Amino acid sequence: MDLSDVNGRGLVLLGCGKMGSALLQGWLAQGVSPTSVYVIDPAPSDWLQAQGVHINSDLPVAPAIVLIAVKPQMMGEALPQLQSFGAETAYVSIAAGTSIAAFEEAFGSEAAIIRSMPNTPAAVGRGITAIVGNARATAAQMDLAEALLSAVGQVVRLDDEDQIDAVTGVSGSGPAYVFHLIETLAAAGEAEGLAPDLAMQLAKATVAGAGHLAMEAEESPTQLRVNVTSPNGTTQAALEVLMHEKTGFPPLLKRAVKAATERGRELKG
Repeated sequence: MDLSDVNGRGLVLLGCGKMGSALLQGWLAQGVSPTSVYVIDPAPSDWLQAQGVHINSDLPVAPAIVLIAVKPQMMGEALPQLQSFGAETAYVSIAAGTSIAAFEEAFGSEAAIIRSMPNTPAAVGRGITAIVGNARATAAQMDLAEALLSAVGQVVRLDDEDQIDAVTGVSGSGPAYVFHLIETLAAAGEAEGLAPDLAMQLAKATVAGAGHLAMEAEESPTQLRVNVTSPNGTTQAALEVLMHEKTGFPPLLKRAVKAATERGRELKG
């Protein structure tokens, strides 16, 4: 991670809630100088005030990156706080539902805009973020945005902004699907006679462990499933329900991801 551009020119963080704080913590841990970070936040937390960064102060003349981490509904009020710094500054948004075109309207057609879609596991450094830039975003600016966002997990690049709604449906909203799986798996264990606390412990550890195994194993998730499924055994009995072509996971998740993707398209600003 080459921090020279950030430490030399500065970085502006608009909004320092959960995601902004996770990013800032990752940057500082990887060597970004606190004195190079300028945070704009109307209610800075005690944690933020203890980091040694600039808070609600005068901004640098031409920061390397302005990272926009406010909620979409706060965008109209927040963006006027930023002057247009010019093409040498990249504007990176992690806000869902706000298009590149909306930022070009706010900052001018010459502005370098990079839109990204992180997810909540970024709070523990296990997120995944998709990024896509407009025609004005240079290769160096894309590399710097990727380096900064990789402080909280993996980063992938998209070919086209239209893909970001599907990314939202899979990884942006996806953690909620997994949390609901944990809830329902624990409830199913309770229904079979397990104590609530034990059922929840089993469900959390199983989902977390399986996810880690899927990331670390050389085999595909399909092969990992096959490995644990003995013919006519308990897992096969369960999978016959879960993999049912009409009522199982495949059609259910396809509908869920489609619904999230379509809602993302509806919310475009």
